[in-house]
Amino acid sequence: MINMARFGTRDLDRAKSFYDELAALLGAVRAFDRPDVVAYKTPDAGMLLIGKPFAGEASPGNGNQVGIQAASRATVDAVHARALALGGQCEGKPGIRGDDPNGFYGAFFRDLDGNKLVIFRYGPPDA
Repeated sequence: MINMARFGTRDLDRAKSFYDELAALLGAVRAFDRPDVVAYKTPDAGMLLIGKPFAGEASPGNGNQVGIQAASRATVDAVHARALALGGQCEGKPGIRGDDPNGFYGAFFRDLDGNKLVIFRYGPPDA
């Protein structure tokens, strides 16, 4: 249903350095890069845009969160670890959420501007 999400940033160059590394782990590339916004995309998914706000200062939304699907639980672990190494803030370590051991496996973090993301894999453990 959702094909695009956007976060604001106070420092686009800093945000690009952060998201470039996470995108590489997810197999995503820059779809476009303009002076005010950068977009990341995988071949079979929507886009995540990071950019300067249209008006005012960038600030994280209270209750807002963007989910990015990963191909494996190992990728969830790697993206979360890399986000924290790059200065992101942990909002929930990798693990199963709920009662189904073959269900939602996710890890939560905030980017350098305080925007909240979840990297997740829905399905059984990696083979």
